Amino acid sequence: MAAISCSCSVRSDNSSLSSASSSFSARKLLQSVRYPATLSSPVRSPSTDRRISCQNSASASSPVSSSVNGKAQSGLKDFIHISDFDKATILKILDRAAEVKALLKSGDRSFQPFKGKTMAMIFAKPSMRTRVSFETGFFLLGGHAIYLGPDDIQMGKREETRDVARVLSGYNDIIMARLFAHQDILDLAKYASVPVINGLTDYNHPVQIMADALTIIEHIGQLEGTKVVYVGDGNNIVHSWLLLASVVPFHFVCACPKGFEPDEKTVKKAQSAGISKIEITSDPKEAVKGADVVYSDVWASMGQKGEAEYRRKVFQGFQVNEELMKLAGPQAYFMHCLPAERGVEVTDGVIEAPNSIVFPQAENRMHAQNAIMLHQFGL
Repeated sequence: MAAISCSCSVRSDNSSLSSASSSFSARKLLQSVRYPATLSSPVRSPSTDRRISCQNSASASSPVSSSVNGKAQSGLKDFIHISDFDKATILKILDRAAEVKALLKSGDRSFQPFKGKTMAMIFAKPSMRTRVSFETGFFLLGGHAIYLGPDDIQMGKREETRDVARVLSGYNDIIMARLFAHQDILDLAKYASVPVINGLTDYNHPVQIMADALTIIEHIGQLEGTKVVYVGDGNNIVHSWLLLASVVPFHFVCACPKGFEPDEKTVKKAQSAGISKIEITSDPKEAVKGADVVYSDVWASMGQKGEAEYRRKVFQGFQVNEELMKLAGPQAYFMHCLPAERGVEVTDGVIEAPNSIVFPQAENRMHAQNAIMLHQFGL
């Protein structure tokens, strides 16, 4: 995966991590929708917006419609990078995710905050989990989602991103996009007058990491102070873990072959935040010792399948197998963002073991995303 040049700034927050368990009141949630409080302005720096800056698009220098400024003034929020928000906001979203999940699990369908709202879902990259989790979650909370596949828009080819953003904003209340180029999500957010949520780019995958954080809290009790060890390619998943580690304190280790490290600027920015202990190593056996979570992903992501055979040779020794999990210790959980290539980056035995939390992790995509969208709407 080609890393992009980027820079980000993050806020330091040393408050303690809140517990995942919070008392849930359906009445409280319903009241928050019926009698919403005044929307607060987004948690952003007015000059830099604390987002990754990518200078690749001609549209980046073009005049922006006045409707874009209206989004900020109305309190609507984009969700592009985890580090766009402070620790308190991230933990508030995770608490809300646990609350709404508990309500849905109880069978109660009376909480309908998205009633009368529509979401446009742009997919340049196909995905089972992203589509089903967003579409189902939005429906369960009263909304209607519209799927736009790779051939429906061809954003940036058949039609410019800035035009797509403004057209879809006129029809919908929120836009989710799963894209290749990170600049496309930045441009989409820049020109849309409704909230934009990053469903994945080649640079990062923030909704996945929010689901991962929720899963860790559910099984361990907290994220703060845990040791999360990622074994594999330094890809968009790693970038999002690094951005989370620049906001919430925990120990993050990325064990990857030399030459497959995560984006250097993102690593440096996360380390310079001084929030978490961050290590990049090429020794997975040493890295996993004492881990609370061992995390893996495919060695060749979408768009890299032509490199699959080459990567299998280079990544020898980075498979998460029973031997590696034994080194981690009996307390270690296994996580994978899926889809998994069983027998390649992870063995069948590990993914099916009792300490594997892969499938609760996958389910939590829906619950974390629901909470993110509630926050974006100020509900």
